Amino acid sequence: MAISATTALWFLPFVLPICFYVAFTDMREMRIPNHAVVILAVIFLVLGLIALPLAEYPWRLATLVAVLVVGIFLNAGGLVGAGDAKFAAAAAPFIDPGDFRLLIALFAANLLAKWTPMRRLAPHWDSWEIKGDFPMGLSLGGTLALHLLLGVAYGT
Repeated sequence: MAISATTALWFLPFVLPICFYVAFTDMREMRIPNHAVVILAVIFLVLGLIALPLAEYPWRLATLVAVLVVGIFLNAGGLVGAGDAKFAAAAAPFIDPGDFRLLIALFAANLLAKWTPMRRLAPHWDSWEIKGDFPMGLSLGGTLALHLLLGVAYGT
């Protein structure tokens, strides 16, 4: 993995609870709360200065802006929810660009969660049954959490 184990270890304890919270609220309520997105961005703004080389920090911030702009257009086109776009943007700086292919694989695996026995944990939630609308917070939060967990274990 391209992310360093040290960087992942700096981020993980702060980001992991946010990922779980976002997955839970999006599954239960079909929404990602704005305060979770803001907290995630603030975590990067503060810890990124400590966890990353100084030259890399502004480039990671640029990914936040780029993903947010793309997310706004995707949301305007009805392809993703606004919360999903905002969370993806706030999560983007935590991802090392060298891990992009792995990230896509992790995201694809997380998308399959809707069709697993995990549905039995809360079968009464409408989010499992809504046609054409899936709570992406589960996949987005899961992908970020797994990326950092794998980074701690296998990072450079």
